[in-house]
Amino acid sequence: MKKNTFTFILLLIIGLVAGTLVGQLLAPISALSFLTKTIGLSWQPKADLLVLKYDLNLELKLSLISLAGLAAAFWLYRKL
Repeated sequence: MKKNTFTFILLLIIGLVAGTLVGQLLAPISALSFLTKTIGLSWQPKADLLVLKYDLNLELKLSLISLAGLAAAFWLYRKL
């Protein structure tokens, strides 16, 4: 498989989603709550330029387990 930017970004997104899914599966286990505790980051750019008006809302919720998925995806990309 050829390494390129699209493959890198796709693998990172898949790693984040996989880590988040594992985090949701582990959420009922109270002993692992430190892995599933999330921190939310949000960015809300807005503009009204009379001709063009936009309002964008981006929110990212990170946990240790989702960051582990991100690291695993990065490791997998390096091994390709």
